[in-house]
This record gives sequence, C-alpha cells and structure tokens, in this order.
Amino acid sequence: MSVLVYTENWDGRFKKLSNELVSYGSKLAEMLNTSTTVLSIGKVDEAELKSLGKYGADKIITVTDEKLATLDNRAYTAVIAQVVEKEKSGIVLLSNNNTGKAIAPRLSVKLKAGIASGITAVPEKTSPFTAAKKVFSGKAFAKFVIKTDIKILTLAQNSYEIVEKTGQAAIESFSPSVSNDLIRTKVINVEKQTGKVLLTDAEIVVSGGRGMKSPDNWGKIEELADLLGGATACSRPVSDEGWRPHEEHTGQTGKIIAPNLYIAFGISGAIQHLAGVSSSKFIVAVNTDKDAPIFEAADYGIVGDALQVLPKFVDAVKELKSL
Repeated sequence: MSVLVYTENWDGRFKKLSNELVSYGSKLAEMLNTSTTVLSIGKVDEAELKSLGKYGADKIITVTDEKLATLDNRAYTAVIAQVVEKEKSGIVLLSNNNTGKAIAPRLSVKLKAGIASGITAVPEKTSPFTAAKKVFSGKAFAKFVIKTDIKILTLAQNSYEIVEKTGQAAIESFSPSVSNDLIRTKVINVEKQTGKVLLTDAEIVVSGGRGMKSPDNWGKIEELADLLGGATACSRPVSDEGWRPHEEHTGQTGKIIAPNLYIAFGISGAIQHLAGVSSSKFIVAVNTDKDAPIFEAADYGIVGDALQVLPKFVDAVKELKSL
C-alpha cells in the first residue's frame, strides 16, 4: 500500500512544488508505515530523477512513451491508474495546480476513490483518514474523512515545508498500455514567452492595485519585480480599466498563485483578490488605509502611499544587491 506521487516536469526539470509533493508524500508514507513511489511522465535525465530521492522518494517510476509527450488528461489518467494497480498504491498525491485539478477527478471516477482537493496539512489521523483544507478564502478549515480503499489527494502549493533527507531512490522504467483512442490532444505550435518570468511560475510576485492611481506609475512595479527576479501582477479593477493585461489579473476570477513572496502595492484586499493569493508563503502589503482587509492576510504591512513607499522599496533592494 505505497503512497504514489505524480509530479510533472517542465522541459525535463522539476520545480519547487515537485519537492513539496515528494516531501509531503514521504511524511504520509511514514505515518502509514509504507514507501513513497514517484511517477514521472516524459523525458527527464537520470540525475534530475534521482534528485527527488533527497526529499523522500524510495522509488521513481519513469514513463517516456513518445505518445505521452503532450499532456492529455485522459491518457495520463490511464497511465497513473495502471501504476496505482502495479504498485498497489493506497494513496495517490498530485499538485492542486491546473494539471492536478484536471486529472484527479478523472482518476477518482476510474479508481472509485474518494478525493480531497487542495489539502493544506498532513492528516490528523489515518484511521479514519482525515484530511484538512482551507475554505472561505482561507478564513476557515474543513475536514474530510475518506473511507475508500484508495484515496486521492491534491496538495495546495506552499502548504507543506520541503524536508531534505539522505536517502536515494531506485529508478524503474515502465511501459504503460495506452490506446491511441485515448489521446485527443494535438499540439500544432508552441510559442513560449521569453525574457519574463511567468506569473504562475514566479517565486516572487510584485502586484499593484488602484492605489497606483495610473498605468503611468507601473514602471517602479516592473523595476522592483526585475530586481527581485519575479513577475508582475495586478488586481481585477486594474485589468478591467485596461491599465495592465488581463493575464496579470490575480484573484478568484483571475490567476490563482502561490509564490513564496507576494508584495501588494495599493491593493485593498477584497475577498475575491485574497482568494487568489492567500496561499502565498509571505504577503507584504502597502496601503494608505490601516483598516484595509489585506492587512489581515499580510505577514508584514506598511501604512502609507504606495507611490511614496515603492521608490524607497526599490532603492532599498538596489542597496542590498550592491553589497
């Protein structure tokens, strides 16, 4: 009854959320007195695969079938289900990102398995298996009891600390049986954004709201993001006004992000906005209104005019980087 962790790769590389997943899976395996198996689909070199052993993977199963070079939810679900059967896995763990949200429900139906999505902590107990997640935009917690033999969990990003271990993982190749009828996705062309950190991938995000007063004032937001190696974002009113592109809109109706650091200038923190950024590890807020809702979610807050604080913020970062 192993714990099976499915982690995707990006151009043959694993990201921080992969290490988070494996660390969480390893802790689950420890609680259940079993092993941690990681499934990787796609071409990843051996050194990169072995790196997951540092976070608790006991075995890594790699699938490199060319038919699976492009993510197809139906085909990937079939592959994961075959590995679950092969490994006799009792728990399947995925990330609560777009891929996990697409695959987990399909897998739940196929395996007749109970599912808890967006969990944020290890189970309080394993008999009965009780998982917890944040609800109401992070204002409360809900507990789920899963009674099925196989359980599917999707882990919210930045909800579990990465733990390094000394173990090494064995690597095993697997050739699944995948019908061509399952593969409906065909990629005709790929255009990648260059020279800019993608918002959903960024570890640091610098965001602005209507408190920036004009699109002409966004230069310092971009400068700070560049200095920190991060991405830029905005609140919905800003994108609705056309100050910034809609692809930068974060919130319940925009992009859901979970960077290590989210810095918000001139954003009041409406519940819809906080729903999209509340999983950030640290939130820093700058607003003139000391009673702004964003201060309730922020780890650090500055009461002041964003247009006055931001230039000083930029100067301070420049000074630190020059040391």
